[in-house]
Amino acid sequence: MAVTNSSASCNGWLIISLLVIVPAFFGTSSAQLNATFYSGTCPNVSAIVRSTIQQALQSDPRIGASLIRLHFHDCFVNGCDGSLLLDDSASIQSEKNAVPNANSTRGFNVVDDIKTALENACPGIVSCSDILALASEASVSLAGGPTWAVLLGRRDGLTANLSGANSGLPSPFEGITNITAKFTAVGLNTTDVVVLSGAHTFGRGACATFSNRLFNFNGTGSPDPTLNSTLLTSLQQLCPQNGSGSVVTNLDLSTPDAFDNNYFTNLQSNNGLLQSDQELLSDTGSPTIPIVTSFASNQTQFFEAFALSMIKMGNISPLTGSSGEIRQDCKVVNGQSTTQAIELRSDSAEKEVSLAEM
Repeated sequence: MAVTNSSASCNGWLIISLLVIVPAFFGTSSAQLNATFYSGTCPNVSAIVRSTIQQALQSDPRIGASLIRLHFHDCFVNGCDGSLLLDDSASIQSEKNAVPNANSTRGFNVVDDIKTALENACPGIVSCSDILALASEASVSLAGGPTWAVLLGRRDGLTANLSGANSGLPSPFEGITNITAKFTAVGLNTTDVVVLSGAHTFGRGACATFSNRLFNFNGTGSPDPTLNSTLLTSLQQLCPQNGSGSVVTNLDLSTPDAFDNNYFTNLQSNNGLLQSDQELLSDTGSPTIPIVTSFASNQTQFFEAFALSMIKMGNISPLTGSSGEIRQDCKVVNGQSTTQAIELRSDSAEKEVSLAEM
């Protein structure tokens, strides 16, 4: 099915509306971030990010989903400071080695390509954490989703938080209560849980992320009863017991590379791939149910909410002013040898079972 693009007039209205709404929505907490931060120092930053992603999409149609996931996993640990991008070093234990990230997060090479292009155009100006925010918006827009005015001005952190990544990132195996608690811990709410889960409208999921539903769900000896029987049969064939956990399939059965509201209509037919997805609708009495129902019937409402939740998530504890730095290389803090980081990463590479894949 072809990607349905938002109309220019609708997107233009959304940008204008967000420019008005966002300052009131976040109050003074986001005053240090603004949509025109690079207008005088790197005016083509958005175009450079977008063109680099467009090029990457030609050979990797899932890269947009991978990039937005990097932003999500970065912001939930130490705030939106680019800490996820750091490799191991003598003083840093990389978040890339955390169970939710190992052998799972991807797209780092595209982030590096964007950084290289920006350093050529405006050296030392654009932070890696802002690259993730801009890349997320561009990825969604290029897939037919909404566009929004990305608030900018973040600086990059000087360290990573491996333990925080292991404990703070939501898991596809968790129930709504636990996932909501992790969102609440970083200033997000139940609506944000549903809205940002909607990013699973594109991308892929690995067998390891949903095989718990296929044969012996919660120790019952039977599959997850909320999983559509037709989907169950196909997934059991794709992911047999004791099979490879790294095989991937589409998160959205109908439009796997398009950003739309089909994620929510899929839930209504029990076609949510991950346990954490389907529970948004199947967990009896959950406050998420009416939100899912509303988004399933109104894509415009979902798009508007998604833009706001992305801006809200991007405002989690950013480093601004003189805090942190503007990394020259997103993989290492300034002054550290890239070669040293590569050697340390190779020495400490872990073979964790991936918990998510997009």
